[in-house]
Amino acid sequence: MSDLSYVRTEILPEKDPPVTEVGIIGWMRQNLFDGWFNATLTIVSVAVLYSIISAMLPWFLHGVWNAGSLNECRSIIKAEYGPDATGACWGVIKERGSQLMYGFYPRELRWRIDLSFLLMLAALAPVLFSNLPRKMLWFSAVYPFIGYWLLWGGSVWGPIMVLAGVVLAAVAFSVLLRVSSALVAVIAAIFVPILWWTFSFTDISMSLQSLASVPGLAANGIGILAAVAVFVSLRNRVDIAASLALSVALFAAWWALVSPILTFRITILMGQQLSTIGGLEFLAGAAKGESTLVGLIHSAIPLSIEPVESSKFGGFTLSVTVGLTGIVASLPIGILLALGRQADMFIVKRLSIGFIEFIRGVPLITLLFVAHLLLNYFMPPGTHFALLLRVIIMVTLFASAYLAEVIRGGLASLPKGQYEAADALGLDYWKSMRLIILPQALKVSIPGIVQTFIGLFKDTTLVYIIGLMDPLGLLQAIRADENWNGIIWELYGFIGAVFFLFCFAMSRYSMYLERKLQTGHR
Repeated sequence: MSDLSYVRTEILPEKDPPVTEVGIIGWMRQNLFDGWFNATLTIVSVAVLYSIISAMLPWFLHGVWNAGSLNECRSIIKAEYGPDATGACWGVIKERGSQLMYGFYPRELRWRIDLSFLLMLAALAPVLFSNLPRKMLWFSAVYPFIGYWLLWGGSVWGPIMVLAGVVLAAVAFSVLLRVSSALVAVIAAIFVPILWWTFSFTDISMSLQSLASVPGLAANGIGILAAVAVFVSLRNRVDIAASLALSVALFAAWWALVSPILTFRITILMGQQLSTIGGLEFLAGAAKGESTLVGLIHSAIPLSIEPVESSKFGGFTLSVTVGLTGIVASLPIGILLALGRQADMFIVKRLSIGFIEFIRGVPLITLLFVAHLLLNYFMPPGTHFALLLRVIIMVTLFASAYLAEVIRGGLASLPKGQYEAADALGLDYWKSMRLIILPQALKVSIPGIVQTFIGLFKDTTLVYIIGLMDPLGLLQAIRADENWNGIIWELYGFIGAVFFLFCFAMSRYSMYLERKLQTGHR
């Protein structure tokens, strides 16, 4: 029998890992000093950071908050820290900080901006975090109209009429989807609110005068002929209901958008004095005359707050208004454009492709100049189309084109079996997109979508070039003041820090959402 005394019969007790493998020392060995090259880069980086911090830290610590001018600030720094000392003049932030935040918004009405911002956070909460009650989404859907009314003021019936148009679009889509094709339902959902807004915000007496005039009859006659031509050309290619819906939609768009402009041009050629505004009254946000439907309701039930002109918007209020409106509005438009680019319908596909490629091929600043200089040339006199509204529309269209390509990449990444599974379940196109395809495509597209949003928010600084007083525009105005002439880093640092906070918050939320939804293919 062999001797087995060298075989251990009991389990050794656990020992603590080496000190060099755990804790801060282990982390540093693994991340900072993992090899000679990594260690060299770490030492060089520490030296560079030390030189930067050692130069900037005294500038921050010697900052002055109570100075009323740059010269006063420098004299205080020299008196307290020596003749060769340098420091930040934070007094400009203390004196002009409210202007950088609110622009030229009336001081006594700035509570409306604060309230709209708090309500915006409450409206975004159920959208961003799924653990909140889903009934809060009703407030999220209504908030854009509440926020608009709080910021711009005026009669409450204007936003209510706009909201009613959205409700009518949803009702028309759901009803026609049950009794007709999806194409007819989509067309109705687009043009029913246009007709409603045109009816609600058009000067009734002026519209009747326009329709009864020779130029009005000529302009609308052209629209009728075009609608009939479309119906005749499509009746043998698609079903009668779809061709009729397309014809009616074409005439509605012509009557609401093109006919007022054409009527005005013909009137000028005839030497008559007729100012026709038609459906453009809604786009301008005017609709203040008592002869409009909104004006008649307001005269009967006056509910309004003090109106504020768009020219009063400025600073971060302007940037947040343009940025968040563009972000919220561009996502659904981008989804529709991505679906339209992959659609089987020739017209829808070509229009989507043309729009996306045109917008992506033109710089944003060019579109802003178009909104600033050219758009009013196509509008009749008396139409007040605020520059801020034009900028929001252009920024939204610009972002939607880029989002469409991001979402199309997400759609293309899905295997063909997902589409076949939706067909096997008997789902129609819209249900398959809503329940199966789009949720997966949007999860894959989260990084690209958030990157587009961050770029859009930073691009709002371009509005300074066309005359809107965003933070950079106000910065130049502040520096033009003789009290603060020559100050640079404090203002740029403050503006950069605020933009960084917004963009960093969006980036961190993107990472949170990716972890929660577990994006990635397994």
